[in-house]
Amino acid sequence: MRVSTLMPIIAALPSVFGAPKQPALKNGTAIPKHYGILAFPTFQPLDVFGPVDVLQSFSMLYNQSGMHLSVISANMDPVNSASKKTARMNMTHSSFGSSISVTDTMKQVLANGGKCGGTPMPAHPGHPASNTLDDIEVLIVPGGGGTRENLTEEIAFVKTMYPKVKYVISVCTGSTILARAGILDGKKATSNKRAWTWAISTGPKVDWVGEARWTQDGKIWTSSGIAAGIDATYAWIGHLVGNDVADYLAMSAEYERVTDPNHDPFAKIWDVP
Repeated sequence: MRVSTLMPIIAALPSVFGAPKQPALKNGTAIPKHYGILAFPTFQPLDVFGPVDVLQSFSMLYNQSGMHLSVISANMDPVNSASKKTARMNMTHSSFGSSISVTDTMKQVLANGGKCGGTPMPAHPGHPASNTLDDIEVLIVPGGGGTRENLTEEIAFVKTMYPKVKYVISVCTGSTILARAGILDGKKATSNKRAWTWAISTGPKVDWVGEARWTQDGKIWTSSGIAAGIDATYAWIGHLVGNDVADYLAMSAEYERVTDPNHDPFAKIWDVP
């Protein structure tokens, strides 16, 4: 049968079967409530906003009103993603970028034993206002040009927070911060394939996986470059509450997700062994 004769049948499928039905959560109590983004200058925007968009959509579509986000940095100044040339970053300086607001400093979080207030929730029927300190359960570490800097405070923060959180999710070269903190020693991890040679040099004791869209080793999830963070976040949600939920979220976003963690065409493109 020719493809041309199949097209009318394919086009008619939605009207025959109807729109996808929203699947129920397999374990609603498994979803953490408090997420922390570690922000530093020259972060990669999609490393942050990709996972955040997935999580925001999940909280909206599944009425997870208790979910909240903290943005943590060295100080309370807005953090800009624009690239700049420094002694460690041989990059073209640019003023093009986006800024994110900070909710807490690393020093504040550590002084509170790993707790912070996150985003205050305004009062509305059935949900009283909340601005109390609570534990960060998921620490998200993006990558970007800024990871080439020393990031001494960020590395120490990750090392201290690791035993306190339920999950660590790194995107792109964010895994190099984890590696320098020592929390990837003896564990599987991946990173940006274009920056592979530099990335793996930051963790000689890490079991680096060259061909991987993302990896999971215990409570640590690491993704390949930039856009791979979206797939890793969908996979993480699927791991907790069901892959049918992750698929539904991706369809709602009109995103064709990668479901195989070993599917990584970019390893070959960038000559990663």
